[in-house]
Amino acid sequence: MKSSEIPTAALVLGVNVTDHDVTFKSLSEVLQDNVTPYVVSLQAKECPGIKHLLQKLMGQLMDCCVDVDSSEEEECVNISQKKIRCSMASLSKWYESVTKKTGSETPSKKRTSSSRHWQSPPIVVIFKDMESFTTKVLQDFIVISSQHIHEFPLVLIFGIATSPMIIHRLLPHSVSSLLCIELFQSLSCKEHLATVIDKLLLTTQFPFKLSEKVLQVLINIFLYHDFSVQNFIKGFQLSIVEHFYSQPLSVLCCQLLEAKKRVNSLSHNQCENIRSLPSFRRYVENQVSEKQIALLTEDSFLKEVTQTLLEDLHIYHENYFTVLRCLHVFTTSLPKYPLGKQIRELYCACLGKRVWETEEYGSAVQLLRMLAKDELVAILQKCAEIFISSGKQFSNTVEKLEEFLARFQNLEGEHVTYCQIRIYILMKFTGPTLLELKESKRSKKLTKFEMLRFEVVDFIDSLVRSYLAPAEMQTLNEVVYFNTANTLREHLNAAPRIALHTALNNPYCYLKNQTLKSDVGCISNTAPDICIVYKLHLECGRLINLVDWLEVCEDENIDYICV
Repeated sequence: MKSSEIPTAALVLGVNVTDHDVTFKSLSEVLQDNVTPYVVSLQAKECPGIKHLLQKLMGQLMDCCVDVDSSEEEECVNISQKKIRCSMASLSKWYESVTKKTGSETPSKKRTSSSRHWQSPPIVVIFKDMESFTTKVLQDFIVISSQHIHEFPLVLIFGIATSPMIIHRLLPHSVSSLLCIELFQSLSCKEHLATVIDKLLLTTQFPFKLSEKVLQVLINIFLYHDFSVQNFIKGFQLSIVEHFYSQPLSVLCCQLLEAKKRVNSLSHNQCENIRSLPSFRRYVENQVSEKQIALLTEDSFLKEVTQTLLEDLHIYHENYFTVLRCLHVFTTSLPKYPLGKQIRELYCACLGKRVWETEEYGSAVQLLRMLAKDELVAILQKCAEIFISSGKQFSNTVEKLEEFLARFQNLEGEHVTYCQIRIYILMKFTGPTLLELKESKRSKKLTKFEMLRFEVVDFIDSLVRSYLAPAEMQTLNEVVYFNTANTLREHLNAAPRIALHTALNNPYCYLKNQTLKSDVGCISNTAPDICIVYKLHLECGRLINLVDWLEVCEDENIDYICV
């Protein structure tokens, strides 16, 4: 890097603009904690000209404090913006005075400061939305800054939502050559979403879960509206609030040990709430008559059974997520991804129905029975690692997988025919014709490898049928699963036209005033004036009869002035 070049980071964040503020806030905090206290964030709407940009730049810097020693009394170097002319020369003098003040401290204080910040901390300027800045503002600032780069260290960060090529479109070569640019690419918003789902939903650490329809609503809003992970998290938080507000038994939606303690303190009404759950009714119907009577009449016996059922639900989730990850490892290696490429797609497919009864699952199983040996061995090794990390409950499964791997090792010397290689290549590039090839080979005798491959696929299929039953089939699933998708959709899907129509046509829906209740089609004289006008408008189309309007409000003695 030349001495006249300005160090510049081009940070490509993607199109999820609503998440950029959170990213830049975190970045600023990290820089202030570890690199420099002088971090400035600028937005295009605040900087229409170079003068405004310099004012914002210096205004934020004057509020910065140099924390010399946390154990001593805090000392902040503040200079009033009114006494300084907003220019690079003034900024240079300010920086010199601040660093000189810091450098004059005792050696012990200097060591403490340097442990957190650089000895000559740079001024970092973050352009949050570079595409929105005008070309002239950027060019003028870069040219002026390059002339003063030898006076104080300066680092620029360009926040880019589209493509790094925008730098060369906004800046001519004579200006961009003054920058030493390094490109940084953030993870895509879909990868961030996958991390959020993995940490929040695909774990037993948090007992609260989303049903298939609710999760699909949140994912659809993410994919088709804003790509905002932050909004997805807000939707998840709203689901938690709605669940704990609307479900009386959500008091049991907590860690297993705590839930068992709370069961003992349930009141009779809460026990009746348990008895009214659809999943619990199905459970009672499958019991013998003596146990049915005890469950419906004895609260103490009901509490004992409830504790057992909550423990079973916890074990179900532990096994469910382990087998789900194993199945995902298998299905992501298939052409055209019949069960989805992302684990969230597979999770949604398994949540709502018996996945083994779907056509997509049948296609996936047929394709798995055509996998090559190397791929199958690699997948089995990954699955074994997943089951080992899950705990002792899958010890028998791990032994079976290790047995399969050992048997594959013994097949090293088996001859692989040209036909098998051709089938593998066709599977990769022409998935639909693979099933036709499979049909044509049925008359031939299976090799040892093919028989072993069938055993592996059948074993995985048995795990899926045993552990991936839909959540709604589990007893007491209503305690931890939020399934009111319509409520969530009403809150999150913007429909201002419907909301306005509802408010004007039925003001009681929002105001909750008993005097505003009226029959459908009737115009109440207690309704707000604008609601009366709206209903008359619906009746009369383009014309409103003012006489009818005044007659409706005559009982209220309201005077109107018609202009």
